[in-house]
Amino acid sequence: LPLVESGGGLVQSGGNLRLTCEVPELPIIYHNIGWFRQAPGKEREGVSCLSSRDGSEYIVDSVKGRFTISRDNAKNTVSLQMNNVEPADTGTYLCAAGLLECSRHYLHPGFYDHWGQGTQVTVSP
Repeated sequence: LPLVESGGGLVQSGGNLRLTCEVPELPIIYHNIGWFRQAPGKEREGVSCLSSRDGSEYIVDSVKGRFTISRDNAKNTVSLQMNNVEPADTGTYLCAAGLLECSRHYLHPGFYDHWGQGTQVTVSP
């Protein structure tokens, strides 16, 4: 089953957005939910991940201090709170589920198996 992202839109630089990833009932081994983004003409890059198995989380340096990741177990969602956004944050944001640990090393698209369609985030100067 695919994951479903929502919350994207057009926002001015310095504004805030909250993206939400609805996680279907996957086997418990898919404990790691990652957020990725892809700008036009660029490779997909990892932004953040969160593991429901041990609570570990990771966030890339480029958004550290501005973005936070969290999980709502009751709603089965993982959210990405984006504060003080910049034009460089523009892109399609996708969430994905993976088997491996949430870490800098494994926050790569190749290590994730189930994906959503993405939600567009556009930050104007």
